[in-house]
Amino acid sequence: QAQLVESGGGLVQAGDSLRLSCAASGDMKMYSMGWFRQAPGKEREFVAAVSWSAVTTYYADSVKGRFTISGDKAKNTVYLQMNSLKPEDTAVYYCAAVSRYYSGSNYLEAAYYDYWGQGTQVTVSS
Repeated sequence: QAQLVESGGGLVQAGDSLRLSCAASGDMKMYSMGWFRQAPGKEREFVAAVSWSAVTTYYADSVKGRFTISGDKAKNTVYLQMNSLKPEDTAVYYCAAVSRYYSGSNYLEAAYYDYWGQGTQVTVSS
């Protein structure tokens, strides 16, 4: 089994930056990790992902150029650096992980991930 623990959320103003962290503990080795977010009244949506096979990264169009996903494969840790934050980025952010590599575009699918963190709130005021 594995457990994901996120940290780094908070309340910031538009244009500010935040860095989210997610550490996976347990016996499972994570080969792909990602971030999703869910705003009130909306469905959970994909934000960013990384596959350790070739350190390939993926981003939602809404965050491309502003957010950067990175991490440490050996430590089962992933980060999300969020710059130029906007009020529409306000949501609960969830870390997700799976002990296999992505195939095709399944990094977009919440159902593909086996492990989830508890979520961390990010609030961006205008």
